[in-house]
Amino acid sequence: MSNRAKGIICILAAAFGFSLMTFFVRISGNIPTMEKAFFRNAVAAIVSVFLIIRTGGGFHIQKGCGTDIFFRCLFGTTGLIANFYAIDRLNIADANMLNKLSPFFAILLSIPILNEKPKFRDILAVVLAFSGAMLIVRPSGSNMQLVPALIGLYGGFGAGTAYVFVRKLGKKGERTPMIVLCFSLFSTFVTIPFIIMDFVPLEPWQLGCLLLAGLSATLGQFGITNAYKFAPAKEISVFDYTQVVFAAILGILFLGEIPTALSVAGYIIIIGVAVFRWRAELKEA
Repeated sequence: MSNRAKGIICILAAAFGFSLMTFFVRISGNIPTMEKAFFRNAVAAIVSVFLIIRTGGGFHIQKGCGTDIFFRCLFGTTGLIANFYAIDRLNIADANMLNKLSPFFAILLSIPILNEKPKFRDILAVVLAFSGAMLIVRPSGSNMQLVPALIGLYGGFGAGTAYVFVRKLGKKGERTPMIVLCFSLFSTFVTIPFIIMDFVPLEPWQLGCLLLAGLSATLGQFGITNAYKFAPAKEISVFDYTQVVFAAILGILFLGEIPTALSVAGYIIIIGVAVFRWRAELKEA
């Protein structure tokens, strides 16, 4: 099996893992968003500690990476909380699609943070992607889901910004498990005060759902990390959008969620733009 095929399999596994995470978060019931985020990150932190101990790299941050680690944690945490808030209030396919705007936000944020100059087609892709997003958000005075959709949109922004700082850290040689550990611990500690103020006791089945959400997210995090070790992003990143398809199937089968025609049109535009960029980058390779 070629490395590209291995990369595709890993990124499909990651997409399935993240879609399962959103599903388990939704079915866990009426639990505060911060409490859900705590369990999702606590599981990832434990797995990260195990991997660092296993690889023997030690628990230290590379010199000159502290500020970038902080901003990765800050934007990643706020984006994650926003995404969880949207998952509880939107169709899970819509919430996943808004979160998948992160690559387009990353294009914009890479200009000031990484001093990268995007090509004209990249800017065009951003404009078209946000046009598709507006079909999902549907801003109008009568739209009761406007606020959750806008918060979900910020979730994509937070994730995209965090990914830019991850790229910056990668260029400086910081280890992936250490980045994941710092993010998971930061997110866990941020949620603790909110849990203390508004703790909701969990039924055993709810605890099980949140632990499964954490395990599914861990599968997603490490699946996508391994995917990009096997193949460059320009060859496989488009397959990450299968997460929306997986989420839509789970929503239809188990939650009775049927995406609206406008939402489906938005999915088609955003995924279509991603495919266009993917094909263009492959031709230049």
